[in-house]
Amino acid sequence: MSRIGKKPITIPSDIEVKIDKTKIIFKGKKETKELETYGRVGINLDSNLLVFSKINDEVKSRAFWGTYRALANNIVVGMRDGFSKILEINGVGYKASVSGKVLELNLGFSHPVKYDIPDNITISVEKNNITINGSDKQQVGQVAAEIREFRPPEPYKGKGVKYKDEVILRKAGKTSKK
Repeated sequence: MSRIGKKPITIPSDIEVKIDKTKIIFKGKKETKELETYGRVGINLDSNLLVFSKINDEVKSRAFWGTYRALANNIVVGMRDGFSKILEINGVGYKASVSGKVLELNLGFSHPVKYDIPDNITISVEKNNITINGSDKQQVGQVAAEIREFRPPEPYKGKGVKYKDEVILRKAGKTSKK
């Protein structure tokens, strides 16, 4: 049995939830999000509790049960609190700045790297930290991964763009004989 799927989701008072056949519609202050379940799980809404149930005992049904519960919970948490990722830039002369909806990165290339910030995502820069905020967990993680991909950290000096809590295993450099 799914330990995740069994847990009910408590809906805050500022989020309105409607069930339309196999679709769950979440309506918050700023935005509306939908989660289509394609009839793979049972959905029950009791006052402020959203409960998912499996429709049969097949393995796929149990997998969908936990998955859709986690996706719905991520929508609720995103609308209530939001998600954030912090990237750290390490390297001499490496810097970042935001102008309008464009993130400009100087990462040791002959040209600055320009990244267009998607809608529903806000990016702020303080010294060598880039903070990415948004209400969609998947989109926040994808934007962070795309920015990190421009210059991943290298194992010798640790230069590049890395997640704040990422640990880079360092390699020993060349040694000379005497």
